[in-house]
Amino acid sequence: MTDVELRQLRYFVAVAEELNFGRAADRLLIAGPSLSQQIKTLERDLGVRLFDRDRRSVALTPAGAALLPHTRALLERADDLRRRAGRLAGSEAVRLGYVNWLPADLTSRTAGVAQVHVDAWVAPSHTQAARVADGSLDLAVCWVRDADLKRHGLRARLLGADRLYAVSTGTDTGDVRAGDTTVLLDDDTNSWSSWNDYAERLAHDTGAQAVPISDGGITGPAFFDHVRRSRRPVVNSPKGQTTSLPPDLVRREIAGPSVHWTWSLVWRESETRTAVLAAVDALCDGVGDLGLRAPDAWLPEGDPHR
Repeated sequence: MTDVELRQLRYFVAVAEELNFGRAADRLLIAGPSLSQQIKTLERDLGVRLFDRDRRSVALTPAGAALLPHTRALLERADDLRRRAGRLAGSEAVRLGYVNWLPADLTSRTAGVAQVHVDAWVAPSHTQAARVADGSLDLAVCWVRDADLKRHGLRARLLGADRLYAVSTGTDTGDVRAGDTTVLLDDDTNSWSSWNDYAERLAHDTGAQAVPISDGGITGPAFFDHVRRSRRPVVNSPKGQTTSLPPDLVRREIAGPSVHWTWSLVWRESETRTAVLAAVDALCDGVGDLGLRAPDAWLPEGDPHR
């Protein structure tokens, strides 16, 4: 039995299913004489005859019929072992979506546990969370609330956080109170639903002035135009955190409280695949609290990391 190979067992199953050496050889993509020789070797190693065969027909012997279901079960277990080993070796693909931010070391952190494929469709947070829920993605980096997690059947761990700042005209670069800022709300809810929810809660909790807009000016050149027209510093969104400011505008830190936006890594509550769960651990272990536990840190009600 020590010389029996999985390859030979697969040959046995193919011949048993086809009951024809020629068709089995075609199916296995090997030469007929080679297949016949491999079956003879298997019969010798097992010590039983598996097939009765002559020039016209091939039939399973009683021993062959008795061994066939056990052979199939053994091959299934071998295939399962190979799949599990592949997942542990990082060969299973995991689909990840995002909004506008990903950890710079995402690939190196996940290389040993999964092949993480970053989805090309960059979409708003609420869209990416829904895609994880419906199975279009395995993971997503997005902003979510406890209510979103419950509604979609998702789990979340903290992956990143931005401390938001304000942008202002003039030369004063000193700190500004959150209550003395303006926060923009865009009427394009398909694009800015998550930001609007966040901004409305910021205005409610801190006294910041909420200003509705309809030109997509939450970020980009239109945002800078809003700053120039505003008499108050305007809160910069997470999508504008790395954008260079024009020379006529300045950055001002928000204090009293400091304002934070969280990036969650979300996955389905029902997820059982080793590669997906291992990718979550690889990305989120050791992240820390990212300043969210500071005495003056503000997060909106319902933030899972509050």
